Amino acid sequence: QVQLVESGGGLVQAGGSLRLSCAASGRTFSSYTMGWFRQAPGKEREFVAAISWSGGSTYYADSVKGRFTISRDNAKNTMYLQMNSLKPEDTAVYYCAAPVYNSNYNYWRADTYDVWGQGTQVTVSS
Repeated sequence: QVQLVESGGGLVQAGGSLRLSCAASGRTFSSYTMGWFRQAPGKEREFVAAISWSGGSTYYADSVKGRFTISRDNAKNTMYLQMNSLKPEDTAVYYCAAPVYNSNYNYWRADTYDVWGQGTQVTVSS
């Protein structure tokens, strides 16, 4: 059983930065691709970024490319999302996730991830 816990959310002004963390416990963290998703009120959950098990490959939504950086430290069982140049439209609950039981996943599809954290709120004021 893998458990994921996000932290680092908060209120920030437009143009500011935040760093989210996702701490994993349970089964071998380093075995899995990991992803960040977000969900704003009244909207569907959307892909933000993903990182391969080794950290050697990273993927970003066009809306965050060049502003957000995903990384992971397998020795610490932790994944990060560095968010710079934040915009009001980045306001959402941010979730980390892993396709622990589903080997036939697509990194950009939320419905192919089967383990999720509880989410952390990010609010960007204008």
